[in-house]
Formats: sequence, structure tokens, C-alpha cells
Amino acid sequence: MNDSFSGFAQQDEMEGPKAPKDPVTRRSGFYVMYETMIEGTARPDGSFSQEIYLEGRLADKARYTGGVGDEDILALLSDCEGLRRLVHSIGITVKAHNPDVANVRVAYHNWGKTRKYESGTRIELSCPAYGSETVLVMEDCDWSVDDDVPGSFAFLFDRAGELATVSIMFYLHDGFHVPEVSVEEPVDFESQAYREMIAKSLLNKGNNKRLKAAIKKAKRGEEVTVAYIGGSITQGAGAVPIHENCYAYQSYALFKQKFGKNGGESIRLVKAGVGGTPSELGIVRYDRDVLREGTVDPDIVVVEFAVNDAGDETKGNCYESLVLKALNAPNKPSVILLFSVFINDWNLQERLSPVGWHYDLPMVSVKDAVVEQFRLTKAEGNVISKRQFFFDIYHPANAGHRVMADCLGWLFDIADEASPDEADVDTGKPPVIGRDFAETKLLDRRNSGDIATINIGGFTGTDTDLQMVEMDDHPYSSPQFPYNWMYYPENGAPEFKMTICSKHLILVFKDSGSSDFGCADIWVDGKYIRTADPHENNWTHCNAVILYNEQVSEEHTVAIRMASGHETKRFTILGFGYI
Repeated sequence: MNDSFSGFAQQDEMEGPKAPKDPVTRRSGFYVMYETMIEGTARPDGSFSQEIYLEGRLADKARYTGGVGDEDILALLSDCEGLRRLVHSIGITVKAHNPDVANVRVAYHNWGKTRKYESGTRIELSCPAYGSETVLVMEDCDWSVDDDVPGSFAFLFDRAGELATVSIMFYLHDGFHVPEVSVEEPVDFESQAYREMIAKSLLNKGNNKRLKAAIKKAKRGEEVTVAYIGGSITQGAGAVPIHENCYAYQSYALFKQKFGKNGGESIRLVKAGVGGTPSELGIVRYDRDVLREGTVDPDIVVVEFAVNDAGDETKGNCYESLVLKALNAPNKPSVILLFSVFINDWNLQERLSPVGWHYDLPMVSVKDAVVEQFRLTKAEGNVISKRQFFFDIYHPANAGHRVMADCLGWLFDIADEASPDEADVDTGKPPVIGRDFAETKLLDRRNSGDIATINIGGFTGTDTDLQMVEMDDHPYSSPQFPYNWMYYPENGAPEFKMTICSKHLILVFKDSGSSDFGCADIWVDGKYIRTADPHENNWTHCNAVILYNEQVSEEHTVAIRMASGHETKRFTILGFGYI
């Protein structure tokens, strides 16, 4: 917080202040964001913003960005009551990259107890965009009794693509103290230590026959497509601007730079990351999002679900199925398994890497590269800190995306320099986990008439408030599963019924934070299977669940009915994956 002084006397000669006030004692505090780049991204409501979510993440932000180790202090950050006991004021600093931007609006939002996104306190203030700190004093705010947990900060811009660097400091009440965190030196991306760190990411060189074939095509100037499928990290979350600084674009650019002819003009990017979704959804959307309904034949496919597949009901069957689906394409693409990592050093590499070992695939582990050195001091050999690598507890910042891209670039170099393998990978061997879903196809409103018999009942609407994703190198986002069925209570019976001949069926439905949405019960052949709850994740998001997994195709009748007491709510069926 800035010291406060009285005004200076206007005199002929420069003098000091006549009666300066005592300086305001700087309160102890910690950063929850420090010199973090953000971008105004176009939203469906026409606004341009970047949201920083706090629910379930604030304590980790304090721990890793602010250096807070006191567990009692961290515990107070779990709800609004504790936050107000701990935090005296919040300091917000915004430095716009465009000098024409004078102010940026910042909204702080608590989630509510009764209507999560609607009943909590929302405070909006205008912050100067030239780096001066704006302080929000907590006791000056009129807080709602319905406040439950800290929800989000949102930075609101007037135009899409505007960039800013922001810091947020929590200043503490008297009686609380945390140690100051020193400013870190920038990461030296050209150092020998950095190169040695990157080299540790090579988990397996793998069979190089297919990857070398793609490299040779690029060198000859032939068309080459580099594709990526995964979760929010592949989408580019944490990278600013998202379409240029995400690891997918950066590693694609490295491939072009290393091997492209005439500037790599014949090399194409396909980026298909969808935030918060596992390979269970990836297998449903692979044909649409990667193969583009048969119009694209990728030469390289990078698969990144190492931090998303905790939600995979099949515990790896869908992952191996997806890998085999990619490998078995007629043009025989190279498939690279990429293992990203969360700020707590967690991923599912131990579960998923056996798939790569089984088929001798190239594997790159960001975890293996960075986690060991995270624990070191600079004097001991730390190259990049968690504070520098991560944007939040889940996603890398620009520096982290750079590391991920360089890890893939190292694999490209190793493959290019190595002698070629003569034999191809063997995909005909028995699976190490399972391959039940390898032939999965998407069924939605656009093609359902050719595949199934459907009585939509009251599911007559088309939902347009969908999960939005930045695909390829686009700075704008596109809706996921636009050909859907949405139930409106006033439009008919609260039941959707489908008869289909298949052996595997995955339902994809919409999660929502809106209280207008309710639960639906799922019945197959008259037997209750499960209840689909759109508030399971409580944000606009695609959720995939398995309805049945059998060995032989048979005719099944699937009924999706609004649950008892939810008939006046809404529900959206985004689509199905079937075999």
C-alpha cells in the first residue's frame, strides 16, 4: 500500500513538504497474482474479459505465488468469513500493454450459498492501467450474508485482445504476518542448465519411423499437419495471448522452424484442447475436432490428458482407445504422449505411460523435466520456480508453456538426428489397459436420423450457451457440441427416448452453474442406470458418462427423463459417442 503525504507548498524554489504525515505502515501481505499477463477474451455475452477463479484455488495461490506456509492462514482462505477475518484490503495493480488504455475494470465476486453465481457479493472498480495500485478496503464493502466462498476476479476490457500485466496483493489485518517473498530473476531460456532440464523430459524416444517420416515430408515442402488433443492446457489456458503463446502453437512453430521448407508454409496446425475434459470425451470428439470429419489426415498427433483423466471412468481404457484410434489411421501418423503436471507435482503418468511403453511411442514428461528442480534453490540449481512456471494451480503461464514446447522440440531434434527404425509400431497386439472405445463415433442432432430412432419429447430446443474453446491458432473461441437437444419444460414431455443398435454408448451432457438446470435420470431398456447432474462441476462444461459397455451390438432403448422435482428445470443433451 502506498505511503500517504500531504501536498507540497507552491514556492519559487523546490522545497520538501512542510509537514509530512507519518508514513502509513505497510501491512504484511502476500501476492495471489504477481506480474501475470492477462488478455481480454471475447465472451458469449459480448464482453471482453479474463477471469481468475478462486474457489478451491485461493489457498494454493497463496502458498505457491505468495510463499505462505502458515496452515492456519491458508485455512482462513477457504471461505468468505475466514477471508474477511484475515484480509484487511486488496491491492490491485494493472499495467496495460496498449498505452491508449487508461483504465481497466476489475470485478471481485463471491459465490453465494443459495444461488452460487448470482447471490454472492459482486464489487466492480475501475483501476488505472499505468501501474498505480488501487486498494479495496474490505470493511468499506457491503458484504452479503449469502456470501459463501471467494469466487473470482474478472478483468474487463473494452476490446478483445487487449493485454495487461497484473498483480494482486492481499494485505493482512494486524496480528497476522507472512514473510516477504523476494523478486525472482527472469528465467534464462538460453542457459546450459535450462537445456539440461529440457533434456530430462524425454521419457521415451520411442519408435521413430513415423515421426521421421513427418519430418522428411516437412523438409521436402510437402503438406504436414501437426495435431494436438487434450484438456485446458492444450487449449492454451494460462497462455497470453492464448493462440500464440500456448505450448501447442509454440511447438508447432518450432517444428516449422526446424524442418519447414520456404518458411514452413505447407505445415498446418490442428489444436483441439477442451478444458476440464478427459480422454473419455476426447474419444467422442476425435473425428470431429482432429480429423475434421475426414478432411484432415494429421501426420503427428500429440495426446495430452495426463492431468485430466482422473475423471475417466474407464481408468485408461478410453485413453488407450484414443491412442489406437489415432495410430490406426490409414496414413499412419506419429502419436506422441505428453505428460503435463499440476502445481502440486501430480499427474497420471504412472497410469498412462504403460500405453506408451506397450507400443513403444515417443513420450515427453514435463513432470520429469521440472519437478525435481522445483525443490532446489537458485544456488542449488533451480532453473524455473513454480511461481514462474504456473499461471494458477492447474495451468502453466507463458514461461511454462514455453518449457512444454521446448520439451517437444527436444524430442523433434532427437528423432531427426537418430537412425530410422525399420519396423513400424505394432498396434495389433493385445492392449495393456483396453481398446473397447477405439471405434467410437459422434452422434448428435445433425446426424442422428441416420443412426437412431429418436423421440425428442420436450427436448426441442438448441442450447447456445455452450463451453467455448479456442481451436487451432484462432484468437476467438468456438462452441462445443452446437448440434444438441435442450429440454424446455413448456415444450413437451420431460423425456428424450432413443433406440439404437450399439455395444458401447457414452452420453455427453452439459454442466452448468445456472440454477435453471436440473438433473435427469437415465434408463436403458427399462432399467435405471444413473442420474446426470449438471451441477457436478457447476460451470458451463461438457460432461461425458458411460451408459453401457458390452461385447456385442444389440438394440437398446435409452430414456433420459427429468428427475422427480426437476421437471420445471432445463437439461441439455450435447450428443452421444457410440459403437
